[in-house]
Amino acid sequence: MNKSNKIIYWVATAWLSLGMLSTGIVQLMKMDKEVAVITHLGYPLYFLTIIGAWKIAGVIAVLVPKLALVKEWAYAGFIFVMTGAVFSHLAMNDEAIEFFGPVLLILLSIVSWYFRPADKKLFSAK
Repeated sequence: MNKSNKIIYWVATAWLSLGMLSTGIVQLMKMDKEVAVITHLGYPLYFLTIIGAWKIAGVIAVLVPKLALVKEWAYAGFIFVMTGAVFSHLAMNDEAIEFFGPVLLILLSIVSWYFRPADKKLFSAK
């Protein structure tokens, strides 16, 4: 892995981890704004606990060494949760600003996954 790819990977992964960790904590704390958003979207409050816990577990999986299969599932989970957020906001005809966070996290997930080092990949193309 060349130096520029390594920098791209770590910048994307750091921002992805920060975004997922911070929103996961806020969701576990059931802060008022998160409660308002989740109820506006029509989901039960216990979704905050499930989503928050899985986001934090996903960040741990992405950052710890090895565990390539678990990393693949973590990246997939990030994509599933964030595309769910985008489509939920679309279904509610929310303003475009509501899409910024989830779309950014989708892009960061893709970039982090694509540029991950060979030792973090399930299969390496040769």
